[in-house]
Amino acid sequence: MAFEFIDAALNSRAAASLLRHRQCIDKVSAREIEVGGKRYLNFASNDYLALADQPLNLTGQPGSRSSALVTGFQSVHAAFESQLCEAFGYESALLFASGFAANTSVLQALFNDPAVGRESELFQDKLNHASLLDGALHSQARLTRFNHNDVGHLRARLEKSKAKHKLIVTEGVFSMDGDCAPLTDIAQLAKTHNAWLMVDDAHALGVVGDNGLGSIERGVKPELLVITFGKAMACQGAAVLCSERVQQYLLQFSREYIYSTAMSPMLTDIASSQFAQLRSAVSQRAALKDNIAYFTQTAAQLGIAVMPSVTAIQPIVLGSADNALAAQQQLKAHGIWLTAIRPPTVPQNAARLRVTLTAAHTAQDIDALLHALKEAI
Repeated sequence: MAFEFIDAALNSRAAASLLRHRQCIDKVSAREIEVGGKRYLNFASNDYLALADQPLNLTGQPGSRSSALVTGFQSVHAAFESQLCEAFGYESALLFASGFAANTSVLQALFNDPAVGRESELFQDKLNHASLLDGALHSQARLTRFNHNDVGHLRARLEKSKAKHKLIVTEGVFSMDGDCAPLTDIAQLAKTHNAWLMVDDAHALGVVGDNGLGSIERGVKPELLVITFGKAMACQGAAVLCSERVQQYLLQFSREYIYSTAMSPMLTDIASSQFAQLRSAVSQRAALKDNIAYFTQTAAQLGIAVMPSVTAIQPIVLGSADNALAAQQQLKAHGIWLTAIRPPTVPQNAARLRVTLTAAHTAQDIDALLHALKEAI
């Protein structure tokens, strides 16, 4: 029978406890979530600074009507790109509908020419986001992966490379482990080997640095910086920050940018306002920092094994998908909303509970979470 592979694949996923399901949410904030009429403490949100809880003043047109290269690029887009360039110190920026679109599009566009691809090599951290790996796999460049945050392994890979064009790709803060890339060392390696550096800063923006500008506040300015608006900015969309010549190249060869309807003017205006809020969210960053410290210290006192992380992402590895799902259900019974992260999102035998903390959580919330975790695992 045609397309029988669909049932076979779904049955296989279900048998391995890897079948995914959507949850219809009634109400949600950075601190709480309501599902099926029941309220839970929410520890599964990327709204790290609780900016999504702020009221919005909606202005502008809901649709841009066409792609950016037709009539979709409007003054609100230009103003927001300039705002981002001024803040991060780049010549140019391009707006995309999502971080996934930005990551895949940049890598595919840079290495779209087979002749260029034969002289090019992408060096990616093994734990990079799926969008970065997909972009590499759909480009013409060779993909070489190095062990997670292992500068020595990256150095060995670079030393063996005969490629003319070398691009190192990493995340600023890793979405499933919560740890930070050793960007200073990686940037030095890039300089030594005449390579470029691309950083996906989705989970660092708003959280890392006194001003919330992410990894760039650690003293490293990559040739390509991708920031997304759907995490700490509590909006939607993404931007690629780069030089003017790279922007011009992407305008010619980024199929995602060329053939997609431009970002909504209304959404762009909201993103601009949210970015300004993010930069001034000093008290929220301080509260989040306090919550991270309180969680990690109390978890250690209770004997809860949390992966090393100084960010809002605090993973607890439980091994099998069955264990992670069972713990998720027990936490739900205690009024805690947490997500079991399973393969292929994480490696085999590394299923986990991914705790995400926000500025809106209280010490009492964290105590409730930790005591529920102690019982569940």
